[in-house]
Amino acid sequence: MSTRIEIVRGDITVQAVDAIVNAANESLLGGGGVDGAIHRAAGPELLEECRGIGGCPTGQARITKGYHLPAPWVIHTVGPLWRGGHHGEPELLASCYRTSLAAAREKGCRIVACPAISCGVYGYPLASAARTSIQTVLAELANQRLPQKVRWVMLDEEAYHAWTDLAKGVLPVLPDTTD
Repeated sequence: MSTRIEIVRGDITVQAVDAIVNAANESLLGGGGVDGAIHRAAGPELLEECRGIGGCPTGQARITKGYHLPAPWVIHTVGPLWRGGHHGEPELLASCYRTSLAAAREKGCRIVACPAISCGVYGYPLASAARTSIQTVLAELANQRLPQKVRWVMLDEEAYHAWTDLAKGVLPVLPDTTD
């Protein structure tokens, strides 16, 4: 059992971690879902910094300060739009996690919180996304000292269950923190 991975149900914007991963769009200028929540919680300074970055391609990651968030860093990654699974979606999703963890390592982050990248408006099927993300993160952690822990934080009950169902017997599952 890996003690370097956790799955919790809660709000990613209140996580006291070293970095949170933002499921961003290519502009990095905010949007709906997790992206909008992170931008609102971080404050207008985040938007200003993101304007200066000039966007981010799908499968890649960019890092900014966390501003008013408890996490000092936000790692913005652009997940793939689900188009049936035959357009490189699994490889792009895996790349999101690899490049996000690489950005976290560059800043010396010990604990990183992640959402279910691409599972909202981008339409990625939950079970497939859970499988790809967990396999990718486990492989990355096996070869790296940092981050010491990756925590998936799911506000959505269906996403939480997709990750925990896949992880049963493999990963520690923490109690629901939404109450």
